Amino acid sequence: MTAGYEGLDTMRDFQLPGRSPVYGLRGAAATSQPLATGVALDVLKAGGNAIDAAVAACAVLGVVEPQSTGIGGDCFVLYAPEGRVPPVTINGSGRAPSAATIDWFIEQGIDTIGFQSPHSVTIPGAVGAWAKLVSDHGTRSLGELLQPAVRYAEEGYVVAPRIAADWARNVDKLHACDTAKRIFLPGGKAPVAGQVHRQPELAQTLARIGEGGRDAFYTGEVAEDIVGYLRSLGSLMTLDDFAAYEPQYVDPISTNYRGYDVYECPPNGQGVVALIMLNILAGFDLASMESSGAQRLHLEAEATRLAYRDRAGLLADPDLVNVPVEHLLSADYAERMRSLIDPSRAMTRMPPAGGTQHRDTVYLTVVDDKGGAVSFINSTFHSFGSGLCAPKSGVMLQNRGASFLIDPEHPNQIEPNKRPMHTIIPGMVAKGGRAVMPFGVMGGHYQACGHAHVLTNMIDYGMDVQEALDAPRAFHFEDVLELETTISPDVAAALQAKGHNTRWAEVPIGGGQAIQIDPDTGVLTAASESRKDGCALVW
Repeated sequence: MTAGYEGLDTMRDFQLPGRSPVYGLRGAAATSQPLATGVALDVLKAGGNAIDAAVAACAVLGVVEPQSTGIGGDCFVLYAPEGRVPPVTINGSGRAPSAATIDWFIEQGIDTIGFQSPHSVTIPGAVGAWAKLVSDHGTRSLGELLQPAVRYAEEGYVVAPRIAADWARNVDKLHACDTAKRIFLPGGKAPVAGQVHRQPELAQTLARIGEGGRDAFYTGEVAEDIVGYLRSLGSLMTLDDFAAYEPQYVDPISTNYRGYDVYECPPNGQGVVALIMLNILAGFDLASMESSGAQRLHLEAEATRLAYRDRAGLLADPDLVNVPVEHLLSADYAERMRSLIDPSRAMTRMPPAGGTQHRDTVYLTVVDDKGGAVSFINSTFHSFGSGLCAPKSGVMLQNRGASFLIDPEHPNQIEPNKRPMHTIIPGMVAKGGRAVMPFGVMGGHYQACGHAHVLTNMIDYGMDVQEALDAPRAFHFEDVLELETTISPDVAAALQAKGHNTRWAEVPIGGGQAIQIDPDTGVLTAASESRKDGCALVW
């Protein structure tokens, strides 16, 4: 995995459009929005650590990138204090209401939880995770860290181009909720790039959380507003459900890919899927293939299909279901899956990947001056989550509960206090017992495939961190191999000839950020890819 600074031969062609990775020594931050990256760097320069900077940046993203994230969503984090691994791992995903039995849904004649249904709203876990991380590992108060987000919500921020494009695609969803329509469609229209937007209700809510901590969100006026609104729509959510919520510290899972330890959060997240893919791909000589050629993309697609088949059938909340992680990550299992792949032809007998469409999330990463590295992901799932916005607090609510199945035989069936299968996954690469790269790839269901794609870009093809993020992408999901338009038509034709059902992607596949840490020199190499509006900054 090249550090990207050994010599001119590793540099990009400066006559072509693109961006360089950025280099620093004292700290680095990479997010999907420049305002958030700037806030993270401000916190670092003022003496805060990586956790402080990440929470402050994520809160800003919940304001300025409202279609992707916010305090109405969930959060997962890997944190390596002073670079030590295994990383501290927190699961900040929300649970179903305590009354959400599968029998109730069957009795009501509900066989699927819709993406805009009040039943798709699980308890938002982000605020609980932020508060716990700051209390246990931060150096600043939560109130201080939320101030930049409060200011942007109250005084306004300028809408960025990619955010505006996503916003425009969700006008119909936002029209379905009076509060969402009022806040997010000023004048009846989605804001355009360059327009100033404000969220005064959210500013007041963030200020309350800053003063009262997690209790100001999970109890009191904010909780009453959210729960009251949901119950008016038929939700089973109660104030007791909200008040009882707590995030959970868990043990990370990992595999070794060509000498690098890759850490992920365990289920109910899909990090195990990324590790299954890496284990399968480890048996192929990817470096001998063109990085964006048909053979490499074919093998990646087949590994995706196998790993996502397991996700569809097995992934659920391990508090309530036995998820056989050790078996899925074993060498024997990887060899068995690898043996199913024909290098010349797509598999014809494969159960379809289950679940829901891939949509929006924010990922960010921060490294501080003591080597502390944080990999941080926060999401409301689909663009603007459920589209349901609490009327007084201005909280846009996630729709993670749409991942639950109304199927008594499935591990991911809805049950009381259960966490749904989750797509958002932060990643962390380590070597020699030290973190060498916190990284993440956004894009809902694509994220596990994205982790494998970016890491193999770096480890097998020697790309620098920016090149690895920017490189063309493909994603096999629900029997379609979607290709970004930067992939050659000849490659698309070759993939079709191998039996893949290909189509060109309508929007870019995912987004991502990463920060490499050179353990010998301390040099930080940060990158944020061009599929989003964001940037990486260092000092």
